Amino acid sequence: MTKYSIVVPFHNEEENVTVLYARLKQVMEQVGEPFELVFVDDGSVDRTYKLLEEIAAVDSRVLIVKLRRNFGQTSALAAGFDHASGEFVLAMDGDLQHDPNDIPAFLEKLDEGYDVVSGWRKVRIDNFILRRFPSACANWLMAKLSGVNIHDFGTTFKAYRREVIHNIPLYGEMHRFIPALASWYGASICEIPIRNVNRERGKSHYGIGRTFRVFFDLLTIRFLLRYMGRPLHFFGGFGVLGMLTGGGMASTLLVMKILNPRMNVMDLHGPMLVFASVLLVAGIQLLAIGLLGELQVRHYYTSQHPASYTVDRLVRLASSDEQSLLSERRNRLM
Repeated sequence: MTKYSIVVPFHNEEENVTVLYARLKQVMEQVGEPFELVFVDDGSVDRTYKLLEEIAAVDSRVLIVKLRRNFGQTSALAAGFDHASGEFVLAMDGDLQHDPNDIPAFLEKLDEGYDVVSGWRKVRIDNFILRRFPSACANWLMAKLSGVNIHDFGTTFKAYRREVIHNIPLYGEMHRFIPALASWYGASICEIPIRNVNRERGKSHYGIGRTFRVFFDLLTIRFLLRYMGRPLHFFGGFGVLGMLTGGGMASTLLVMKILNPRMNVMDLHGPMLVFASVLLVAGIQLLAIGLLGELQVRHYYTSQHPASYTVDRLVRLASSDEQSLLSERRNRLM
């Protein structure tokens, strides 16, 4: 059985594919345990897939997952995780900014019993204004909101136990928050320093615009961690508050009308009446949203999770044992 699966998503990385494969192969062969390399082509339009095919043609330990289009890094990682067969799964970027020589440190922590081992770019060398400062702010917020005390949520370089990563549905851009989601399932998490290496070849796919989107992901994660299993507690609380406030204001106006039948409520207290009506309607709507959320949660836990990607093809060279079996079958048929 395969012990380690290394999942690497690629998007237009033709200049880095073969170099990364050679480095990964060297490191994993020194580890001395059965391994596989799961390379995901995320809709590349250069020679990335062609080079991956050439690698898979000579190494049966390499599995190529080709996606039909560019689905994004989270979906590419999800595709790799779904097709990985190892007991432990490691993920890293395909741009050579993650050093394969750090892998043994991850494996050591997994052997100690941790469920998730997260890389920490302790000494960063990228741009301070565009990358380091926004990343530091986002990581600080994420640690406070999730209760997971690690320094670097953003790096892809992480290692997982198979049963942990397969319990976490990935979509959107949630890959950077896997430790926070894993903590919700009770996973044990630790962090190790990793090297932060400058990109040697190719063009970076990261920009300042991606940093702004992290803020909305933070809100999503905060909501998921606290109310994923009980959305009615969130929406229902605001709904009941709105209904009680609006009902109290409407009751006050009704009593005033009863005590003074000649009073024109709309003329004297029109804004108050409109505000009470809005609060009542909004409260009912929020309560209904909470109930619908409870139905969605029930559906989530009782149905299969659809994949956030579409696979075009899988490419893998048959091992020597598999080739021998195929030859025997052909001979019998002949």
